[in-house]
Amino acid sequence: MTAWLSRLLAATCMAAAWLALAAPAHAEKRVALVVGNNDYKNVPKLQKAVNDARTMGDTLKQLGFTVMVAENQNRQAFSETLLAFDRAVGPGDTAFFFYAGHGFEIAGQNFLLPTDVPAATEGQEELVRDASVLADRVIERLQNKKVRTAILVFDACRNNPFERSGTRAVAGGGGLAPMTQLPEGVFSVFSAGPRQTALDRLSNDDNNPNSVFTRTFAKQLTEPGVNLVQVAQRTRRLVSEMAETVHHKQIPVYFDQMVDDVFLNGASKGPAAAADAVKPAAPPQQLAALPPVQRLAPQNDSVNAPIASFSRHNGGWSVVFSIADPTLGISWRMGEAGDFRETGFIDTLDPRTRKRMPNPSIELPADAPAATIQVRYVDTNGETQGPFPIRFDPEAALIRDQRKILDMTATSWLSFREFNGLLVYYSQLMSFRCAIREARIGIDSAVPDKVLKMPACDPRDPSAIPHDALPYLKLAPSTKSVSVELTYRDGSVSEIKTFRR
Repeated sequence: MTAWLSRLLAATCMAAAWLALAAPAHAEKRVALVVGNNDYKNVPKLQKAVNDARTMGDTLKQLGFTVMVAENQNRQAFSETLLAFDRAVGPGDTAFFFYAGHGFEIAGQNFLLPTDVPAATEGQEELVRDASVLADRVIERLQNKKVRTAILVFDACRNNPFERSGTRAVAGGGGLAPMTQLPEGVFSVFSAGPRQTALDRLSNDDNNPNSVFTRTFAKQLTEPGVNLVQVAQRTRRLVSEMAETVHHKQIPVYFDQMVDDVFLNGASKGPAAAADAVKPAAPPQQLAALPPVQRLAPQNDSVNAPIASFSRHNGGWSVVFSIADPTLGISWRMGEAGDFRETGFIDTLDPRTRKRMPNPSIELPADAPAATIQVRYVDTNGETQGPFPIRFDPEAALIRDQRKILDMTATSWLSFREFNGLLVYYSQLMSFRCAIREARIGIDSAVPDKVLKMPACDPRDPSAIPHDALPYLKLAPSTKSVSVELTYRDGSVSEIKTFRR
């Protein structure tokens, strides 16, 4: 272990011991780990990542965090640093993780690259996976420590570090993949949107020691009486405006799974909050707890448990089961008791069994309550496998189904029509509003700053547009384009889409 890490662990242990003596056992702490990697050995070096980490460390100290700063981490040092972070946080704490350096997306997963990551080429994605730190794993570790709030910030949306002249790079694009499936209590911020890259500087004359994102984000964090969402929104607006001045598209994104507002520098502005605003070190109140990580071991490695997809239509629910094994029959029931019902067969031969294919779908009524569907099937040996429990949550299933439709029909979110003036229709968004927390548009602007009014979601008839709802806006005849951004119910934010006349 390096001398630096020995000092870090010693300092961490001393701090932990002091806190244990000086505070009650249930007291919440604010703990931060900031990592900056510049000195890469096999991929291009960076110039400002270490400075970004130091700036964020200083900023978080001002906000009452116990800060651990780690610089130029190889794979082993990175792992040991994360272990030190694990030891420093505990149940009920607020944990802040900041990373500046190379990041890379492979098959929808984000990897943080240590300084000794190998120079991989096409087909060597596993080298990158094995040598890097999975961003989702950082979240999982904080869940295991039962922290109350987890804030993760990634200034790692740079170009593909594996691109080389004359070679084919590891499959992956610029930027990082969106984190759309965050657990409750987690808030993450990315310095640029999907398939966008982040600017280190605005021009050759830009002598600021920090990246465009970090210099902006750090300043916004110290604004008193501003919650995390407001910090992220202000950062996004300012960074995108600065990037536009050099004809670059960089729009930071955030993913919010907080239940309550989180204030790092005083509570919301108001008469009762004035005193709190001068105490930045005070622990935040009413922060959402992280649920523990569930690890479900398979009942039998030779058995492939079915999965199900749920689709809502006017008449109710369609449920489609997917089973990896060839089957001779499928049956199901709702709940733990009662008889199993056969799904029947469809007029198609399964080439694997040379027999009629079991019907993989069932129908449920529109008002079906949350329940567990028990599914079993007969394999090619005539043996019954299961039953396997599949959880049916109507609210969550409706949101997932409509989110999927919105993603597939993104080119139809808005449409223009000239009728007694210029109108922009958003009927598609209104029809699938149950998946949307907020929709924003920007008129002749790449930054959506106006909220679209939506009627409340009606689970009984979710796609119907109420007769008194107005699914369009009147625009000035000179309008050329409208941008739109959706914040989904799960807290994730869509890529900004621009629609032109």
